[in-house]
Amino acid sequence: MPELIRLGVDATNPRDNLRSLESLASTGDNALRKLAACGQSCWLDNLSRQMMTDGELSHLVALGVRGVTANPATVAKAIATGADSDTDIRQAAAASRTAPEIYEALVTADIREACNILWPVYDESRGADGYVSLEVSPLLADDTDGSIAEARRLWAAVDRPNLFIKIPGTKAGVPAIEELLFEGVNINITLLFSVERYEAVANAYLKALERRLVAGRRVDGIASVASFFLSRIDVLVDELLASRAEAHARELRGEVAIANAKLAYQAMKRVFGTRRWEALQASGAGMQRLLWASTSTKNRDYPDLMYVEPLIGPMTVNTMTEQTIAALLDHGRIAADTVEQGIEDACRIMGDLDRVNIRFADIAEQLEGEGVQKFAEALEQSLTHISQELMEAI
Repeated sequence: MPELIRLGVDATNPRDNLRSLESLASTGDNALRKLAACGQSCWLDNLSRQMMTDGELSHLVALGVRGVTANPATVAKAIATGADSDTDIRQAAAASRTAPEIYEALVTADIREACNILWPVYDESRGADGYVSLEVSPLLADDTDGSIAEARRLWAAVDRPNLFIKIPGTKAGVPAIEELLFEGVNINITLLFSVERYEAVANAYLKALERRLVAGRRVDGIASVASFFLSRIDVLVDELLASRAEAHARELRGEVAIANAKLAYQAMKRVFGTRRWEALQASGAGMQRLLWASTSTKNRDYPDLMYVEPLIGPMTVNTMTEQTIAALLDHGRIAADTVEQGIEDACRIMGDLDRVNIRFADIAEQLEGEGVQKFAEALEQSLTHISQELMEAI
């Protein structure tokens, strides 16, 4: 990242990056504010108790961050490195609480505090932003009823209107998503990779709102985002392309995730450009936004903002790590409606992928399974750490 080096910023320490860029961010040149003016919100893709106690999260909100997402991987890291969490675990040992019970208590307490910090953004934006996401157990990814039950419990435990419950957009997740939205639970649909699955969860959102109207319930105040994952797609596709002999296969490296996302945005416009949606909107419903997730570049040969700058558009969210936010503030180029550019090229890229015998449906299925598995492993790491602390407390 030559620009960060030029400014004397340590690219390995994202928190120091943000502190050093504070003077730049406070000016009218703040890239986060320019992004918001284009209709896209930046949410932080990380959360820890330390970020809240030392004021880091409040600092990020002041810079222009408008929401927070958490997942079992970020939670595992926070629990493993948090001295405060270890203290709470040892105190819970005296009450004979189990590791899963302690895990849920730790996570819901931290998410509730984050919701409190983001509440002014929620109020100022009239419920458009200011959300904090909490994920149901990845072990329930194929369990519709189990997902619904846990989501209800977490929703009640946190008890904040600016909470999102995260549920993966698996086949079993889609009916859970519809039911929970019908009940009035805000849902962040995670681990989306294909346009087809996105359309399924978007329609689940519409159906849930229609059911609420039939039941005589209000539809305003129900919020949802559909989280499309990006960098993981290019990591897997690039590996497959490396083994292809076709001359144009290499030209597709690093192109597929962005192309797929642009086509997903076109699908969003189709779903929310119908009379069906207009009828719901007339009753006060808010639009389900597309959220770009996994936007940190995994390949060092690729630009650090390759999953940010080309995907700017209205009714979208981009979740970023602290390092990506620092890069955006330092040298981000913000232009309106970049997500609408190159649609024909996006169609061509997806077609070319088929022509080198790579089925994107297979890619999406594999990545969904791997995503669930990685989150399950992260949850197990958290429970193992808690169990070890409990043993030491005995």
